[in-house]
Amino acid sequence: MRLAYFHCASGISGDMCLGALVDAGAPLNSLRRELNKLGIKGYTLSLSETMRTGLRASRVSVNIGKGSTSAKKLKDVRAIINNSSLSPAIKKKGLAVFQRLFEAEALVHGTTPGRAHLHELGAVDAMVDIMGAIICLDLLGVEQIACSSINLGSGTVETSHGILSVPTPATAELLKGIPVYPDGEGELATPTGAALMTTLAHSFGPMPAMSMEAIGTGAGGRDTPERSNVLRVFLGESALTEHGGGKVTVMEANIDDMSPELYGYVMERLFEAGALDVWTTPVSMKKNRPAAMLSAMCAEQDAPALMEIILSETTTLGLRHYSAGRVTLERSTRKAKTPYGEITIKDAFMGGRLIKSSPEYEDACLLARKHKVPLRDVMDAARLIAARSEPRRGRKK
Repeated sequence: MRLAYFHCASGISGDMCLGALVDAGAPLNSLRRELNKLGIKGYTLSLSETMRTGLRASRVSVNIGKGSTSAKKLKDVRAIINNSSLSPAIKKKGLAVFQRLFEAEALVHGTTPGRAHLHELGAVDAMVDIMGAIICLDLLGVEQIACSSINLGSGTVETSHGILSVPTPATAELLKGIPVYPDGEGELATPTGAALMTTLAHSFGPMPAMSMEAIGTGAGGRDTPERSNVLRVFLGESALTEHGGGKVTVMEANIDDMSPELYGYVMERLFEAGALDVWTTPVSMKKNRPAAMLSAMCAEQDAPALMEIILSETTTLGLRHYSAGRVTLERSTRKAKTPYGEITIKDAFMGGRLIKSSPEYEDACLLARKHKVPLRDVMDAARLIAARSEPRRGRKK
């Protein structure tokens, strides 16, 4: 599994994420091309190499010009993302990050997400930072994100509401339940950076066991003499699947008194918290009651978060859990051009030999709706094209 680990010793911000991911190998031209699909205007993206207390780092800057797009409210942001031609997966992640950001702003200002607006964040630079980071992760083939404890900084920061203590209210709200610490002067963790990590990261803490392949260093806007104001990202293969499997935790709960409509929401939350798979099984309980066994599988470090969700979101009074071994095939993705448009093909290998290929379901659904044809026609066309083209091993895109 392709893993990205963010080391936030000097905090985290949206532009630091962009700089680190571009420095780790995300192509700047590809990033610009994908960002253009948003249709936002009035900015340019520039890349420069800089030094932070003797360390080389990349700085990606969003330069705002005249006539820039205005999108201070959640409905405007949603419209821009939904109307773009970005992939469904990138849209979904972007909407989730902005939803979390607006919810935090709404809570601290005593209003609703729909009425809240981004006081300190410019519409264009927030959009470019957040969507750009998500695009870069996709370009790098990242499948899972882990993050260190986050340095908040200390002291005060000047805002449109006056001078506020660090962390600012929105950042503090976003980072509830996340390991943080204060070290150094000034605001080191921003709402944009906090929203990205708390929405996308599957775990927080020390670096997971991984085989490092690339390291990216992104510079923040300030150059402080007492510390290197940089964010580092480590890319590589997670040890969980490096040798075709690894140890996972499986948890189960038998439930006979919960409304079926709640299962979908619970399953979504479990996947967001890092579940590798979630499923239900029909069972019979005492007094011959029909029931469902809710099961979830995850990496061992993610188990506590998933257990909390099951115990708080369902009617069960307890659950059981155990460690299990898992064997997985090596996987890669590639693009195939079909008569209906471009679609992602997922390939699986065993010992270097291609075992199976399958079209990406969400891509196929999008094309079927667009051309008003049966889904099976799109899937069959994609499988035919995939069989005629050469698969590519590895996860790098």
